[in-house]
Amino acid sequence: MSDETPQTPQTSDEEPAEPTDEDTRIADAAASALARARAGAADKGLRPGMKPKKRRRPTGHAPMLSGSARDGRDPALLGDQLDRLLLDRGWKVDVAVGSVMGRWAEIVGPDIAGHVEPLTFVDGILTVRADSTAWATQMRLLASSMLARIDEEIGAGAVSELKVVGPSAPSWNRGLRRSPDSRGPRDTYG
Repeated sequence: MSDETPQTPQTSDEEPAEPTDEDTRIADAAASALARARAGAADKGLRPGMKPKKRRRPTGHAPMLSGSARDGRDPALLGDQLDRLLLDRGWKVDVAVGSVMGRWAEIVGPDIAGHVEPLTFVDGILTVRADSTAWATQMRLLASSMLARIDEEIGAGAVSELKVVGPSAPSWNRGLRRSPDSRGPRDTYG
């Protein structure tokens, strides 16, 4: 331990600093707000030290008693609030289609889900990608039954069209090995 003692600040006979313009503006704003509040209370007939009056129910109305039944005073359920939010924002269809994309294997079955994956949903068109051209052709033939199955899951009219795209392959339109009159590799990727 050291023998040093904490030093106390030196007191001097300095005068406190004069208030700035900002300090006076803040004080003026606070004083005017207090004056407005006092005037509002006086208009209502309130005086300092008065006890607040009890609110009375209008005559003819029965008092609302709390019970087991739901009434207007109960807190709203979270699911109801989320449904109202989705409807207000116009997200109901997008959330429903998002659930289709999340449960794709459950909706279409494991065989199709193993070869076809959902990509995007824009303006009522659900785009899916097949891993081969054979599966893309098969999905185009099954499009109406897939749309019917999706309508069963999320409601009619949410998905208006099923767009099927084939496997992704490199582009042969540009590059070192491009031949001007070539037709490209054709269907060697699926």
